[in-house]
Amino acid sequence: MMTKVGFLPEETSSFVGRRAELARLETALATRRMTTLIGPGGVGKTRLAVRAARAAADRYPDGAWWADLSPLYDDALLLPTVSDAVGLADHTLRMPVEALCEWLSDKRLLLVLDSAEHLRAPCSHLLAELLTTSPGLTVLVTSRQPLGTRGEHAVRIQPLPVDGAPDALQLFEDRLRAGDPRAGLDAPGDRAAAADICRRLEGIPLAIELAAAGIGRHTVAQLATRIGTRFDAPVDAEDLTASRLDLLADDSLWPRRHRTLRTTIGWSHELCTPLERLLWARLTLLRTDFDEETAREVCTGGPLTPQEVDRALQGLVAQSVVQRDGTRYRMLDTLREYGRMWLAELGEEGAAADRHARSFLGLSRRAHEGWTGPDQITWYHTIADAHLDLCAALDHLLAHDVAGAQEMAGRVGFFWACCGHLSEARGYAQRALEAGPVEGPHRTRLQWVLGVAALLQGDFATAEKYGALCTAIALYDHDDEGMLGATYLSGLTQLMNGEPAAALEAAERVLRMTETAPPDGGPDGRRATATDCATDTTSESGACEPTASEPGACEPGASEPGWDSAPLESAHRLRCRLITVFALTALGRLTESGRAAAALRRSCERGGEYWTRSYADYQLALIALLQDRPEASAAHARAMLAGKHRLRDSFGIALGLDILAAALAAQGAGAQAARVYGTGHAYWRMVGHPQRGTPELGPVRETCELQARAAVGDEAYQRAFERGQADNAEVGLAAALHSDLQL
Repeated sequence: MMTKVGFLPEETSSFVGRRAELARLETALATRRMTTLIGPGGVGKTRLAVRAARAAADRYPDGAWWADLSPLYDDALLLPTVSDAVGLADHTLRMPVEALCEWLSDKRLLLVLDSAEHLRAPCSHLLAELLTTSPGLTVLVTSRQPLGTRGEHAVRIQPLPVDGAPDALQLFEDRLRAGDPRAGLDAPGDRAAAADICRRLEGIPLAIELAAAGIGRHTVAQLATRIGTRFDAPVDAEDLTASRLDLLADDSLWPRRHRTLRTTIGWSHELCTPLERLLWARLTLLRTDFDEETAREVCTGGPLTPQEVDRALQGLVAQSVVQRDGTRYRMLDTLREYGRMWLAELGEEGAAADRHARSFLGLSRRAHEGWTGPDQITWYHTIADAHLDLCAALDHLLAHDVAGAQEMAGRVGFFWACCGHLSEARGYAQRALEAGPVEGPHRTRLQWVLGVAALLQGDFATAEKYGALCTAIALYDHDDEGMLGATYLSGLTQLMNGEPAAALEAAERVLRMTETAPPDGGPDGRRATATDCATDTTSESGACEPTASEPGACEPGASEPGWDSAPLESAHRLRCRLITVFALTALGRLTESGRAAAALRRSCERGGEYWTRSYADYQLALIALLQDRPEASAAHARAMLAGKHRLRDSFGIALGLDILAAALAAQGAGAQAARVYGTGHAYWRMVGHPQRGTPELGPVRETCELQARAAVGDEAYQRAFERGQADNAEVGLAAALHSDLQL
């Protein structure tokens, strides 16, 4: 069962028994604001929490949300993880806990925190604040011990009954058939032997699942005999292995049953080949789901060749030590604890952390190189999903390899800024800059990331400072890409400060300075710039028109011989061209801006670049609206929204919804516009900037809102707006993307 922050996990195996516990949880969730499922590792708390949350989800208008805390190695990651879980991507300079409390203050939702035992104190403190400020919040926690939060209702989870009830035996048989559909308990004596196994394992679900996985190497009767021999053997108090297994115990909670689980895990460990045991230990460095390639990168070394990693991984899957879901793998936290113990015993902790950090530094390099290309969205999602592993790798590099940390923080920083992890992008960039005096492009990129993160948080003074610093360094180093990046940062800061002429002048100058490629169609051999595009012809109105095959797409004009055959441009160059488009629009030079935006969009489309392309769509939508072409504006706005949705860019989605609502209002569709405005308001709250927009959109939005109210009346407008605001964000966005939006 793979866990995804922000959604209830899918159940990928059968759920057995637990009717009484589910009934107790149903009552608890209906009458208590905080319920904690407590019990030892492996007793089934997570599965029970998933089932209970799914059953109760319909009672919460704002849904049921899940945060897996087991991979968190540092309490500093608690707030970002919970914020992700409830859909908050704050772009402000507020304290993160303040932003989270404000986001939840008017919501009625169920928040599930899974595996909180290693973060009991910080979880208790956070939940106390959230429950105080969010009267509609209900919390379900799983932990080996109560958190101690005021008002907490603890529900102790027992193992499955083994006498007089079929649940434990049913679980054993289900897992047996899951491993081999032809397997069963049909041979004489098998059912009695399986019942004896379940009794020996005291009904602990994880122990039963591990035992069932051992059937591939033993018959049921042989397995019962081996388990019986192991459990009947006296424990040697001097045995070093036994004392190390006690590291997993919590003597305040069922020490005997902890011993049962520890013994079962140890028995499963013995069934593994030596290379499977080594892989088990090395995999524990991975905090999130992983694929085979990542397993090879992190775990290869010594006797574990890449081929042996593949074989050993499948062996661990067969024994239920690792769970597989499609091409992704995951290890339960209880089994991860055991593997970490053996990693320490092998003396491999340092080497394993080095391999892990190198692997994710390599991932950041590949993602950075792939940003402008057909795999941009895949890389975007990969970086977002690997967030905890990237943080762990960065923390290790900051302590052991400053140059590597500076490179990595610079390469993932723009991804994080786009994903909504602005605090992490800025925080790690600052820490890496302060960690050492390493000079060169990696440090310069870090300063650029710091400036971009500050800009997106609304800290224009810091953004201006780092824009000037990056410009000076790039000039000194004769670094064209550095100049383009610095100009993007400085130009965007100037635009936000209401200085479009300065932004345009600087961007045009740097685009000319950095021309190195063959001509893109300019008669004098220069690369075409935004001003050159004023001679382009795409439509009578001077703006790109959407095609019939793809709303929002741009057809190349007959008089543009170079744009589609030009070499692919770098991410920095595309972003610098975007500054010229924004600036021309702000200056009212709409014909030039429309042509430059259309040309930029085609350049992005050629390379598979979505991030800049979506903002070109945004500008095309705004230009069409200003030119009184609302239908074209709506088509471009929906094209932008489709791209931003694929990138999970909440800030971009908020912008796109605002311009789409304005276009609908300009068409006289007042109620539809109001609903889209309402959904946009929800997204603006998500990023912490209610109705922030951009400077040029403010007056347009106000005019169009007045048009929408006039078209349907204030009462109908308000009803539609509130519906959009109350919609689940994904539902509201899906509705907005349909041209036949219904109320």
